Amino acid sequence: MEKKQQIVMSGIRPTGFLHLGNYFGALRNYVKMQEEYECYFMVADLHSLTTHPDTKELKQNVHRVLAENIASGIDPDKAALYCQSHVHETSELYLYLNMLAYKGELEKTTTFKDKVRQQPDNVNAGLLTYPVLQAADIILHRATFVPVGKDQEQHLEMARNFANRFNHRYGDVFPEPFAFNYGSELIKVPSLDGTGKMSKSENQNATLYLADEDEVIRKKVMKAKTDAGPTAPYSQKPDYIENLFLLMKLVSAADVIAKYENDYNTCVIRYGDMKKQLGEDMVKFISPIREKVNGILKDEKYLKEVMEKGAEKARKSAKATMELVRQAMGLKYL
Repeated sequence: MEKKQQIVMSGIRPTGFLHLGNYFGALRNYVKMQEEYECYFMVADLHSLTTHPDTKELKQNVHRVLAENIASGIDPDKAALYCQSHVHETSELYLYLNMLAYKGELEKTTTFKDKVRQQPDNVNAGLLTYPVLQAADIILHRATFVPVGKDQEQHLEMARNFANRFNHRYGDVFPEPFAFNYGSELIKVPSLDGTGKMSKSENQNATLYLADEDEVIRKKVMKAKTDAGPTAPYSQKPDYIENLFLLMKLVSAADVIAKYENDYNTCVIRYGDMKKQLGEDMVKFISPIREKVNGILKDEKYLKEVMEKGAEKARKSAKATMELVRQAMGLKYL
């Protein structure tokens, strides 16, 4: 009998453009995962409504996220690449899980407290129950592996709690979902200004987007923070210089990196040259992805087919789970 593959589930909000951090921190791993696991990669369009209630640009944002995922190597024939709103079972499970979630625990969530500070005039119930919807997304496919960053670990813990509460009250339906790191350290791609990591929403000039034109990439890299250079051989690099080398390690050839490491250690490094080289290597890396994305975006018929194919796979999995859920809850009267 064929061994059942373990299930991986992850979601991405259709707000903002994907950047180098998304690619190296997540997408590159998803491309490997789809070869070994049963994968559900979701565009979280319902989640985006909690902070972006205006939906005028939602369709084009969803299309862009899909195109960027496909251009980065996600294969819609291997993974289920789908929109959250196309799987109606999500909303049903979300409703049942809300009965198992407590106001006090939801109000303590770090992301909820952050959002209340950021948008005090839009503290809606969806914002409060965001972790419940996230739990529904994950356990709807009875996923055991969830590739998440550090900032989402609290939500994943809550998803485990809701799954366990359901099992305890109604009977075993859901496995516990755990953070999944695909056997390598999580890569945090640093921002070009040396403060924190690349971000969809903050410091846009210090973030390299998969949609950036060649000249924009070169300009952003040339503005990266540097100093006068080391004054003693083999000095320790300040973080913003370490960041430049880290970026170089992502896209440049080994001999190029070795040359600049050597130049640094022997105090002859010219940061202008290094940034010029890094800019060209970034262009070489990003431009094929950008061109591919632009090609996909022009083909709405193809994107519709991708969404339909993904929704069909996700619904099949969701339907099977919800049969078990209704059975366990005693909600089958017909």
